[in-house]
Amino acid sequence: MFYSNRKLKLFSGNANPGLAKEIAQYLGESLGVAKVGRFSDGEVHISIGESVRGCDIFVIQPTCPPVNENLMELLIIVDALRRASARRITVVTPYYGYARQERKAKPREPISAKLVANLITAAGARRAISMDLHSNAIQGFFDIPSDHLLGVPILAEYYKKKGLTDVVVVSPDVGGVTRARDMAERLGAEIAIIEKRRTDPNVAKVMNLIGNVRNKTAIVVDDLIDTAGTITLGAKALVEHGAKEVYVCCTHPVLSGSAVERIKDSHIKEVLVTNTIPLTKEKQIDKIKVLSIAPLLGEAITRVHKDLSVSELFT
Repeated sequence: MFYSNRKLKLFSGNANPGLAKEIAQYLGESLGVAKVGRFSDGEVHISIGESVRGCDIFVIQPTCPPVNENLMELLIIVDALRRASARRITVVTPYYGYARQERKAKPREPISAKLVANLITAAGARRAISMDLHSNAIQGFFDIPSDHLLGVPILAEYYKKKGLTDVVVVSPDVGGVTRARDMAERLGAEIAIIEKRRTDPNVAKVMNLIGNVRNKTAIVVDDLIDTAGTITLGAKALVEHGAKEVYVCCTHPVLSGSAVERIKDSHIKEVLVTNTIPLTKEKQIDKIKVLSIAPLLGEAITRVHKDLSVSELFT
């Protein structure tokens, strides 16, 4: 156990300080002393206020909106820690920005998710921890060890305690079937699939529903909700096909544009999310319930620090 006798230290940028504090409290640690600010021209300025020489460092910084600002903070924090002689730096990005640009959908398009992985590695990170990547393939974009945590166990446990009956788990598209099947197995439920066609970015049209939802409680599960166009359209289709209630859950509440208004005016009874992304005050509505992932990330950090298996968290 090469690193187990090295001092563990946690640092955070400005992306999600609330989550970072929760993780620190769970681990019985204090956040490292660091000033993350801006020069007058907008450039990021980092000042590490304590020695990190020889330490095992974990930087908690989701690259959520504003994505570019938070990504630059992450890269510069990592660079500062590396130059201060940290023994090992692990980036903890519960939400991984640019994850939806993981392939070339058209000629002459970038693969930005791979570029971001390269940047994180070049900055000096030696390990990465992420949660519910938009595509599992992104884990392989890193040329350093990468741990991919899953949100479904946390979401499923909530619904178990809620005691819903006649449940059917719904995938909002064909690509999310594996996630829906995982949720369904944990709840002892059947699955259904919404077939959709995306005509433009952030624009989807429901084409067909595969499976039976009549007189059932539908739980739509996805990795993230952005504009909420897909889930509200899907909820409407489920009600039209006879579903008695529609619940929606995801790991990452991006909720951009008119997403909150769409959710308010939709057939959705409740939207369950996690705190990988902090919700601003205007997004904290009665229909949206937030679960904390601090215990899961805290356990993952402990296991990485002690060189134990991370995959055992899900078995």
